[in-house]
Amino acid sequence: MSTSVRTTPPAPTAPAGSSPATGRPPGRPRRTGWYGPAAANLVVGVSALYALLPLLWLLVASAVDSEALFASDFFDPSHFALFDNIGALLAQDDGAYLRWYGNSLLYAVGGAAVGALISTAAGYVFDKFEFTGKRPLFALILISVMVPATVLALPMYLLASDLGLANTVWSVLIPVLFNPFGVYLARMFSASYVPDEVLEAARVDGANELRSFFSVGLRMIAPGYVTIFLFQLTAIWNNFFLPLVMLSDESLYPLSLGLYSWNAAAPINPDYYPLMVIGSLLALLPLVIAFLLLQRYWRSGLTAGSVK
Repeated sequence: MSTSVRTTPPAPTAPAGSSPATGRPPGRPRRTGWYGPAAANLVVGVSALYALLPLLWLLVASAVDSEALFASDFFDPSHFALFDNIGALLAQDDGAYLRWYGNSLLYAVGGAAVGALISTAAGYVFDKFEFTGKRPLFALILISVMVPATVLALPMYLLASDLGLANTVWSVLIPVLFNPFGVYLARMFSASYVPDEVLEAARVDGANELRSFFSVGLRMIAPGYVTIFLFQLTAIWNNFFLPLVMLSDESLYPLSLGLYSWNAAAPINPDYYPLMVIGSLLALLPLVIAFLLLQRYWRSGLTAGSVK
């Protein structure tokens, strides 16, 4: 009587230097299909094209004369009239565009510089000091972030009218000096960039709180200040509703409101259409220049706290 012994075949062994579970060398990434990166590149390309098409149209349309603009004939070299359009823009209405440009620079650059400083100082105080009502006051600031600026435009106009500031430069400048989101952002920057030990050392050396802020705190959170400045500069430069409510004197208009007034007159006088196009293009220059000059601080500010 013979007995049979069942033998189990040996399990396949992975190649030397490979993972027992997958059979691939350790550290080698898993191969994926080509459709994943292709889909991501397609989404990015479509998004970039969607964002750049209006700008490309503005660039091309600003370089042609009125006839080519109305006929959408942008690629005929005989219709090139960029410098003529700029000259007509600057001469229109006795140089109204230059006055509006100066007003926008005053409102945006001046308001953003002072407003960013106020926000930075407020965020620094909320981070480094303890005082009565600190938490409720900061909660109120966070709540005000969610309130649309258009909701406050009419109450601010009534208040400015009672104070005799309506239809003045101050009626546009003062409301933009307080930025709730900037206060919140400045507090986060202060917590990340300014150690308490450094301020304590400054106090031991005899510096008061105001000098400690300007000599130590403000320098250490300079990326935060620049980030808040850029955000506020963009918001004020593009602000439309507040000047529309506050101002009735065309000599005080910013660019946004001035171009709007030309747009309202364009159905009656079509000559304003090319002026609006070239005016819109030139209105982008300060924002582009500001972002290019300050991008180093801006990028470091956006990544604050991401690496410990």
